[in-house]
Amino acid sequence: MINELLGLFSYPFALRALLVGLLISVCAALLGTSLVLKRFSGLGDGLSHVGFGASALGLAFGVAPLYIAIPAVLLAAFGLLQLNKSGKVKGDAAIAAVSGSALAVGVTAAKLSSGMNVDINNFMFGSIYTLSGRDVLVTAVLCAVVLLLFVVFYNKLFAVTFDESFSSATGIRVSRYNALLSCLTAVTVVIGMRMLGALLISSLLVFPSLTAGRVCRSYRGVILCSLLVSVSAFLIGLIASFAFSTPPGASVVLANLVFFCVFFAVSVVMGRLKTKR
Repeated sequence: MINELLGLFSYPFALRALLVGLLISVCAALLGTSLVLKRFSGLGDGLSHVGFGASALGLAFGVAPLYIAIPAVLLAAFGLLQLNKSGKVKGDAAIAAVSGSALAVGVTAAKLSSGMNVDINNFMFGSIYTLSGRDVLVTAVLCAVVLLLFVVFYNKLFAVTFDESFSSATGIRVSRYNALLSCLTAVTVVIGMRMLGALLISSLLVFPSLTAGRVCRSYRGVILCSLLVSVSAFLIGLIASFAFSTPPGASVVLANLVFFCVFFAVSVVMGRLKTKR
């Protein structure tokens, strides 16, 4: 079976899936750490629904989904950020309202349009095996931009993640870097929908950092561990989908769940050992 799995990666579609999946896993792990620590992890779920609604509208009007999904999700990210900042609508309530509305728009557009069921299913549940060379190029460019901006502004994002008040007092423009984090998340969600689909992409943002947080205590430690978990879970999920003919998106999420359970068990054991000492 090992030889068969290794031979499978000689096919172009498998290599494209591998490359795109690794890039998205890295971006999601980096951004997810800040989102979880800021207690704004629901943002990914809300934006994925907006991406689905925008993609459905694009397909209904004969426009490439990516051209509508990216600006729509970016606008939604900024809108949710402003609503949360104003305090008039709490973050979780705003996300629930926006995500529900966007999902309703997408489902309605799919129902009223004919001949687009397959494409809608791809955006709902992911279709990483159907990626074209152009899809890989677009994903690689966008992921490179996300990674570059994250590395360049790492210190600022670190500061606003842990203490916005102190960051503002030291001269950091908190709203600007919150907007940057939302923007990077929006782009990652849109390109990640082809991998896990609108219903599962948010788990890729949340699971690795939650898992790493069970055993790591420093911000850098959580980031590095979440990167390792995210990439490992993707590889295991992809191989499992090949071996057992299961949906790749669901397989990746289940692999993340297994990692979380293992790390949680390890953290419980470590906690008991410290208590005994």
